[in-house]
Amino acid sequence: MTNTNEDLGRQVELLVAKHIAATRKAVQEAVERALAASGVAPVLAARPTRVRTEENRKRRGAAELTELGERFYRALCSKPGETMTVLAADVGVTPRELHRAVAALKQAGRVRAVGERAHTRYFPLANSNAA
Repeated sequence: MTNTNEDLGRQVELLVAKHIAATRKAVQEAVERALAASGVAPVLAARPTRVRTEENRKRRGAAELTELGERFYRALCSKPGETMTVLAADVGVTPRELHRAVAALKQAGRVRAVGERAHTRYFPLANSNAA
């Protein structure tokens, strides 16, 4: 009797997997038709992964992080209360590149962050000293 129950279980799982695959295909075709009708080119694949090169594999040194932090701090003083995205554009780097430098500034008590995730706003602290 257990073989019958196990076989039945496998058949049900196979049937569900086929149904999900067919549903995904139907949804993808419907989205492609809708995008074609609106004139927007469909995205056929996920974003390509970044190729790791020697340049993006190296770590920043302490001096480079400090200099990046100072550039961020100057941009922050000119635009207090802005998001990381806006300030990163002023510094000329991506927000991801600033995370370690900003973390060091927060730990040193020079910067305060208010909010969560993409809504985080940064403020220079009045009693901060230039490093």
